[in-house]
Amino acid sequence: MRARFRRYLGSLEPRLPRSVWILSLGGLANAFGNGLAYPFLVIYLHNVRGISLGTAGLVLATIGAVSLLAGPAVGVVIDRIGGRATLAVALVLLAIGFGSFPLIHEPWHAFLAATIAGLGNAGFWPSQSALLAGLTPPARRHGAFALQRVSRNLGIGLGGVVGGLIATTANPTSFTVLFLLDAATFLVFVAALAFVPEPVLPKEDGDGTRAGRYADVLRDRALVGLVVLNVLFVAAGYAQFELLPVFAKNEACVTETGIGLIFLANTLVIVLAQFPLSKALEGRRRMASLAVMCALWAAAWIIVFVGGLRLETVAAAAAFGLAAIVFGLGECFQGPVQAALVADLAPP
Repeated sequence: MRARFRRYLGSLEPRLPRSVWILSLGGLANAFGNGLAYPFLVIYLHNVRGISLGTAGLVLATIGAVSLLAGPAVGVVIDRIGGRATLAVALVLLAIGFGSFPLIHEPWHAFLAATIAGLGNAGFWPSQSALLAGLTPPARRHGAFALQRVSRNLGIGLGGVVGGLIATTANPTSFTVLFLLDAATFLVFVAALAFVPEPVLPKEDGDGTRAGRYADVLRDRALVGLVVLNVLFVAAGYAQFELLPVFAKNEACVTETGIGLIFLANTLVIVLAQFPLSKALEGRRRMASLAVMCALWAAAWIIVFVGGLRLETVAAAAAFGLAAIVFGLGECFQGPVQAALVADLAPP
């Protein structure tokens, strides 16, 4: 029995190139910084700087909106200069953007910092995904994206706990520490890129092979349909999770430490369940996996609704922690499945 268990644990090893492990370690350090600061971003803007919740929400939306507008240009940039250089520039912009948050005193300061962070965010995900897909054999890509998911969530979870111990609305300087540490971890990731090679991208040459064009992407109905579905998933799932901390603090009286533990619960379940679930999903229909994700996320938000309606303080934190666990299980289906599906649908 013990030998069988050891063989099973060995089978979970994703068998990935060294460069992918280095990329994931850099992402782990960076994710720790994100976990320090990001769960407390709206709390900082609203409770410390006195910016209304509506405006604070618009600041968060600005990061996404700028990423959306700049995103198409990033694909062209990656084709021209490569994923590694694009990711390095994106990380520097993110360090500047989030490192500027301690300087915020007026709403326009927040929008300016969010714009810079949004430009960095626009380049972060496409360039990192291009590196992962280019450095990993096609048959192992689901493992690469699963490793990215595990390392990122482990970092965010640990960062959330540490951030919850540091942050207090009674001392604004505590948030300065969080944002500066977050900025430093982006630069740590830049240093790790020195040990990651640039994968070879397809170029136009005499045999008719050419680089991809957005016209080709828009003509691919299956790929466009998947992208639209993913937009709906993010809007209905992740967007609400970003607002959970300020809801928990202001409506259910959950402390900053409790908020950090809620994020830890979410990320630990991903760390523990991601590789076993990825292995179980090998050879199975990926769209069915996304359907399971939808059911789990719906259950998570029902738990938040009921918990926020009836509970406060520790009891509310426990309910939100349970919801975070259920939501995390859904993330285990969404992340590697969606990313690998995009990579499979797209030509080289």
